[in-house]
Amino acid sequence: MKVLLLFLALILSSNSYAQTNHDHQDKAQKDDHHSQMHDGDHHGGMGGMGGMHGGHHKLDQTTLKQFFEPLPAAIIDEKKNAALIKLGKKLYLDPRLSINDQISCNSCHRLDNFGVDSQPTSPGHEGKRGGRNSPTTMNAALHIAQFWDGRAKDVEEQALGPILNPIEMGMPSEAAVVNKLKKIEEYKALFAEAFKDEKDPFQYKNIGKAIGAFERTLLTPSRFDDYLKGDENALNDSEKRGLQKFIHMGCATCHNGIALGGNSYKKIGVVKPYETKDMGRFEITGLEIDKKVFKVPSLRNITKTAPYFHDGSVATLDKAIEEMAEHQLGREVGPGFINDVKAFLGSLTSKGKE
Repeated sequence: MKVLLLFLALILSSNSYAQTNHDHQDKAQKDDHHSQMHDGDHHGGMGGMGGMHGGHHKLDQTTLKQFFEPLPAAIIDEKKNAALIKLGKKLYLDPRLSINDQISCNSCHRLDNFGVDSQPTSPGHEGKRGGRNSPTTMNAALHIAQFWDGRAKDVEEQALGPILNPIEMGMPSEAAVVNKLKKIEEYKALFAEAFKDEKDPFQYKNIGKAIGAFERTLLTPSRFDDYLKGDENALNDSEKRGLQKFIHMGCATCHNGIALGGNSYKKIGVVKPYETKDMGRFEITGLEIDKKVFKVPSLRNITKTAPYFHDGSVATLDKAIEEMAEHQLGREVGPGFINDVKAFLGSLTSKGKE
């Protein structure tokens, strides 16, 4: 009888241990899952997406459409606005809009160089430099606002700022700009044709309207747009791998939409503080929450528009990817991640100019 009781006790004890161990494992799995989900939420909400795709490098169209949108064929009727666009291009390239006839829009936003001058900050009419990097004008009309701090609502308003900026083009007043242009014979016909419904087409705001119209033509379709439209062969394996990593890491949380950026404002140094004296949008809004907040840059043509960040302080794309992962996502990334993501970013370059 004692042997039977001992045997029963051993069975009960074994079952109890097995159940306790199972409960412990179940709790550990739940805790691990919670940790993964929290990690995903903290770093852009994408922590669990790797499992959704079984680790494969194929992204379905539904997932892609959650984040990205191909460039439209046009955002301005070029035929209807031909005269306005022609005037705008002329003004964009004309250094006579500056006080010393040496600085044009194109000086800092070169049409032959993906809309940038490839310098950390740009020299103005006296050689003095501003505090921020000159962003590209390519695809800029798609953004929610202009300048790093979003202080201009559109490209038409933005175009008027540098002309009167004392460091940049240095013109003393709106009237001085208008009077200068009025004395140039070729502009008389160009303004009259572009603003034929206006009694006096020579108005400062019309300079912005014309330059803005021209900038709205600066769209740069890429192979990635072809991929978004269903061409699976538009990207190679490395680029597709990079795209998947870009999404899964959480990069697409900020760099999304038509321009892969340009559609939101974010603090630089969300997870790990980023050292900069520039307070970003705080200088415009005065809100504490806007300190070190900047417009998220577009990633179109990004492999061609170094140096990077608002201050132009990062010379290479490899370093920019590494620092963004560290400061925005709290992640350390290695050469494999950097190379694949950089490969994907290369697919955003204007077709024919890669």
